[in-house]
Amino acid sequence: MSTVAKARSLLFVPGDRPERFAKAGAAGADLVCLDLEDAVAPALRAKARSEVKAFLKAQPVGHAFGVRVNRLSSPDSLRDIAALQDAQESSPAFVMLAKAECAHELELLANQLPGMPLIALIESPRGLSHAAEIGAMPQVQALMLGGADLAAELGCDFAWEPLLAARQALVAAAARNGVGAIDVPWLDVTDAAGARAETERVAALGFCAKALIHPSQVEPVHAGLMPAEAVILRARRVVQACADGTAAALLDGRLIDRPVLMAAQRALRRAGE
Repeated sequence: MSTVAKARSLLFVPGDRPERFAKAGAAGADLVCLDLEDAVAPALRAKARSEVKAFLKAQPVGHAFGVRVNRLSSPDSLRDIAALQDAQESSPAFVMLAKAECAHELELLANQLPGMPLIALIESPRGLSHAAEIGAMPQVQALMLGGADLAAELGCDFAWEPLLAARQALVAAAARNGVGAIDVPWLDVTDAAGARAETERVAALGFCAKALIHPSQVEPVHAGLMPAEAVILRARRVVQACADGTAAALLDGRLIDRPVLMAAQRALRRAGE
């Protein structure tokens, strides 16, 4: 399983703030995304590209730093991609495409960055309607929900109930293709309890990871994704009961079949086992 597919957390850092890069890397998030898009003012994007490329050149093989590039229809996107194409010197761990709306965009990006793990950021109704096709592209390893932009386009509140259907649709598209599903960040960096509670809710929907905007959110997000101890213990017993490869088994008088086994295996993956 790839680094992107295994990730529980993805921490965003503005690409024009190089003094924060190393600190973000030490915060404990599974992935760090150096942002060349919305977190950077257009006038500072050239500087951000230079800072990000210089930082990536200094990273060892196997690092967890990726880059969010601008939407392909933006002139900034061409400059972003050009800055990343020298893979031997400045290869990111992944590239996230902002405002992805169709599979062809991911095909074009993959052609420019062969072999690069890609995350498609779904931020519009059009992107959501094509999420399954986007997730099917060979280099795409995760779909992420861009809830704020999506809510703005839908004309709805950026809140749980209005975005529930979008979350469910994105999880379904990711599951259809066997790729990761990453949820939108919790925006109140002072509310760790809220971050954990929302993470627990999206984990119940099928999300495997959540984006972050502050290092303080790493702990509550990881805690929110961790199954309860009783769930972990039960999952271990389910897996053990099916260890001989039988199609079905009984455990405590209850039938254990393939869907139950898959749920147990998923819980153990979330627990890091």
